[in-house]
Amino acid sequence: MNLPTFVRKPMAAAALGAALAAPVGAVLALGFHSHAEAAMPTAGTLPSLTSSTPQMVVPNFAALVKQYGPAVVNITTKETVKTSSRAPQGLPPGFGEGDDPLSQFFGFGQMPRWRGQGGVPGQLLRGEGSGFIVGSNGVILTNAHVVADAKEVTVKLVDRREFTAKVIGQDETSDVAVLKIDAKDLPTVKLGNPDNVAVGEWVVAIGAPFGFENSVTQGIVSAKGRTLPDGSYVPFLQTDVAINPGNSGGPLFNLNGEVIGINSQIYTRSGGYQGVSFAIPIDVAMNVSQQLQTSGHVARGRIGVTVQPLDGQLAQSFGLTKPEGALVAQVQKDSPGAEAGLKSGDVILSFNGTDIHESSELPAQVARLAPGTKAKLGIWRDGKAKEVVVQLADMGAQEVASADSAAAGKLGLSVRPLTKDEQKQIESEGGLLVQDVAGAAAEAGIQPGDVVLAANGKAVGSAADLKAITDHAAKHLALLVQRGEARLFVPVDLG
Repeated sequence: MNLPTFVRKPMAAAALGAALAAPVGAVLALGFHSHAEAAMPTAGTLPSLTSSTPQMVVPNFAALVKQYGPAVVNITTKETVKTSSRAPQGLPPGFGEGDDPLSQFFGFGQMPRWRGQGGVPGQLLRGEGSGFIVGSNGVILTNAHVVADAKEVTVKLVDRREFTAKVIGQDETSDVAVLKIDAKDLPTVKLGNPDNVAVGEWVVAIGAPFGFENSVTQGIVSAKGRTLPDGSYVPFLQTDVAINPGNSGGPLFNLNGEVIGINSQIYTRSGGYQGVSFAIPIDVAMNVSQQLQTSGHVARGRIGVTVQPLDGQLAQSFGLTKPEGALVAQVQKDSPGAEAGLKSGDVILSFNGTDIHESSELPAQVARLAPGTKAKLGIWRDGKAKEVVVQLADMGAQEVASADSAAAGKLGLSVRPLTKDEQKQIESEGGLLVQDVAGAAAEAGIQPGDVVLAANGKAVGSAADLKAITDHAAKHLALLVQRGEARLFVPVDLG
């Protein structure tokens, strides 16, 4: 995972301890106490925090935990060791030779399973995670990485009953898995609507960090719609709730006692919680769950375009008043996007009536719809707004609408036209091969070997074409560049 930071999916092994009984508590209410008895405000209402407020107001989560804690389960797995996992000297138990977080660049990736003992090939190891009951007949949701490669899955309830679980299905893309145990009349959680969640709202997690079952942690929603490098089709909820190995698959509650997400990943440089956690929105998880239960697999819609963000310079280049939307850098041949007439340089401003503010929002929107669905795209082309209809295909192993990042940055290019063979190779008519680069183009990130296909939306086949467009440009120039197999728009500041 060669990226500058490290996100781990906190699935743990339980070398630790007995189950903790779900706390029994007082009425769920927001309140505060002064030396004189202050009136208790109603649930969900925060009093004004003025200089006269005796102390910081915090919610009481006891009633929530008492009512819905019994629907949270502990999940234990057994898997066969494929390679040696004896911990190198100086590492905590559970980190095998390939698991040392310092042995790789920090990046987005799956949390190594916390193991109580090392193992040798062929030996069974025990791992631990969390889950929650969504069906009184024994249907349970958890993370796919909790049960991945498991030879045996055991579910333990708060009342200490244990069941061998069947994995109904798992979807690695969304990191959602569905389990089934042979039981009935089980307590269930109440599901909420993540769309109604507000940034700054209190939330609660229940799970088994480091094997400490039924542990409760709290925090607030830090952000919504986060797209991670390994989860481009999931608009994660970001929180500051303490999530650690073993919390994976557990529920994230709002103050109404509704599950709004499944705790899935953490952002860490140490291997443990460092203040940033991510949860899969429950509506995304339930959509995946229903498909897994009915068909055994998950189908996602696909447009077949590569998109990138717009910055201020690119927005000006395309005549937009603000840098919003998803800029189409490349349209895959014979894709739904190509059939609908989408072109490089189009800016997708809305999808089925929902505004697209960031390019990262588009893949998740598209993936939610089933293949065959017709969707309306609001696009910006040649300085005008228009609408196109696209019929989604099945994503399968292909990308829905992949998001790329743009280079930033003036024009000093040495170029030559592509030969016919070179044009055929990259499936392009025209194009200029960059031989040398300096000045504005270098500052923008253009490199020797790049192929310039268009400038400000106009195709270029000669150096004269490029010079003419540049001479007529104002302060900014948007170059469509092919680098390897990828295409992207690069904004150039002409000064």
